Amino acid sequence: MTDLAASRSTLYLSPGPSEAKVETAAAPLVVPRPQSLARPKRRVAGLRPGLILAGLFVALLALAAIAPGWLVSGDPFEASARDAFLAPSAQHWLGTDENGRDVLTRLVHGVRPSMLMGLAATVIGLGGGVAIGLTAGLGRRFFDGLLMRFVDVLLAFPDLLLALVIITFWGQGLLNAVVAVGVASIPRYARLVRSQTTKVRGATYVEAAVTLGIRRSTVIWRHVLPNAIKPVLILATIGVGGKIAAGASLSFLGFGAPPPAPEWGAMLAVGRNFLANAPWLVAAPALAITLTVISVTALGRELMRRSEGAGG
Repeated sequence: MTDLAASRSTLYLSPGPSEAKVETAAAPLVVPRPQSLARPKRRVAGLRPGLILAGLFVALLALAAIAPGWLVSGDPFEASARDAFLAPSAQHWLGTDENGRDVLTRLVHGVRPSMLMGLAATVIGLGGGVAIGLTAGLGRRFFDGLLMRFVDVLLAFPDLLLALVIITFWGQGLLNAVVAVGVASIPRYARLVRSQTTKVRGATYVEAAVTLGIRRSTVIWRHVLPNAIKPVLILATIGVGGKIAAGASLSFLGFGAPPPAPEWGAMLAVGRNFLANAPWLVAAPALAITLTVISVTALGRELMRRSEGAGG
């Protein structure tokens, strides 16, 4: 009995007739931790270092587009034959071009037309895409099919090729290049908006608004349009980088801003002629275009991830 009592609780009676003894094995004492001392694990939504660098670079681009004089003090058009093809140095950080103009100064002043190209083309493409997508998604089946078949035909052409066709009819220039890139992106946005509109038009809150007798225009403006365009806006943010690259490609081919305008694509086009003895003329604008597209795309994808609830 003694060995058994040491390992578990045991109830036994003593030999005495009037005396009973209850023996219990010692159990470990567990003291609950006070709630005030418990430290709950908090989920900290940290940002990746690459994403922080992308945000800083985009902020630097915004500053260069708004006030380039805060970053560089020179004139992007000031030429000096004696300073032609100077290698990068303390005086000229990115060297000089064939006319002795400072490459860094021209690079900074080239941010504005490049960013304008990307943003304006996105606005044009998104505006036209929303108009066509809403019309197709809310129209009759025959009209919807007719519009979407036309959009499918345009989607068969690459955006850059479609932009080149548009420029062929409208002529060269920065404004025409912006419009061409924007119009070329309309079919993609139209397809996305139409897909979202067909989902939203069958939602319960839209049917309830129609049942209550609210006017059709009010239902479209207050319920259909905001919910249909929200996911497309995030995708449009990602597409800004692609529009910048497309604008630089058109300028590289000679359809954008004419020389001597400080534009990244035009700088690439001129620098390729002197690639053997002055590689910095190509390296600087190429690196600027690459970093801009990567940074804008990274921020857009992070915005999309958070909007889907993955970033919590």
